[in-house]
Amino acid sequence: MQLIDNIPVWGSPVDEGALAQIKVCARTADRVAMMADHHKGYAVPIGGVVAYQDSISPSGVGYDIACGNKAVLTDAIAGDMRANISRIMDDVYRIISFGVGRKNDDERVDHDLFDDPAWKIKAIAPLKELARQQLGTVGSGNHYVDIFTDGLDRVWIGVHFGSRGLGHKTATAFLTAACAKDGMDVEPCVIPAADSLGADYLACMALAGRYAYAGRDWVTERVRRILGASSLEEIHNHHNYAWREEHEGQMLWVVRKGATPAWPGQKGFVGGSMGEVSVIIEGMDGPGADLAMRSTVHGAGRVMGRMEAKGKRDKATGGWKREPKVTQEMMDEWVKQAGVELRGAGCDESPHCYKRLPEVLTEHIDTSAFCTR
Repeated sequence: MQLIDNIPVWGSPVDEGALAQIKVCARTADRVAMMADHHKGYAVPIGGVVAYQDSISPSGVGYDIACGNKAVLTDAIAGDMRANISRIMDDVYRIISFGVGRKNDDERVDHDLFDDPAWKIKAIAPLKELARQQLGTVGSGNHYVDIFTDGLDRVWIGVHFGSRGLGHKTATAFLTAACAKDGMDVEPCVIPAADSLGADYLACMALAGRYAYAGRDWVTERVRRILGASSLEEIHNHHNYAWREEHEGQMLWVVRKGATPAWPGQKGFVGGSMGEVSVIIEGMDGPGADLAMRSTVHGAGRVMGRMEAKGKRDKATGGWKREPKVTQEMMDEWVKQAGVELRGAGCDESPHCYKRLPEVLTEHIDTSAFCTR
């Protein structure tokens, strides 16, 4: 960890774009920090932790409100799982809905969160039916379902996704209402937590958090049933969210954008890129943990943008406007060498696009302990 302009920053080399963003955030925040998986985001860097005494930042929480990870330890037999992994993954890909729509209406999910009084708030009242349709779907991009084994050859289920269209449209509504500046290199939107807009945002954020938890619960439970196993332990965290917490005697709204809560003894699941390790982490005490506001990484962190990875074609000619840095063959070779059974995914999610998670985690030995799968 190093202090840059009095900002605690983990990770080397430091992403200069992300550093510039967190410096802008520091102008209006009471405290800031940046985790080792940092890279540029919209207004607030991914891996940024930004805290306010009496305010909240919708752009800090971001568009995918309550995106997070869940891991479930099962009693499945690892040897049986490996022998049948192709069929298992076919079943997962067929039953769980990835991408934009829902593939299987028979798998629609109901939940008591739809009785929450927050649905009466004007910003999200029109989104209730969309939320019903999408609950239990995973989405696209870097969102995934993973089945893996740990060092003791125990079988785990891991998932990563958030509040889907509900979160994105909720964030858009509040950013618009607050007249927030649009773009990546802009000041973050900060609103008083106690006024009507701030109170409504916090209520809607909490509802999106319930929604994301319910979605991840349903998907892991459905995969558990595919495995025909029982659940032994569950580890579940948001990493795009705001919590009311006490730090050094001060009550703060702590916004973690692509950062995992890591209070002493608190466990978290951090997935690496496809083709390498994932980890279970546990928060620990110490000076580094105080500076990080009890936070740690949420993943490996990107080193390559999506367009940079997959390139850009000319729609008229079909030729390359920008050559890709990652090809299908490159991704397939990495995944094959790792012994991973893959369904879906594009070159913009290849391991080439990410930092190596074990290296990132070593930067956080002062905030969290971890073990690899």
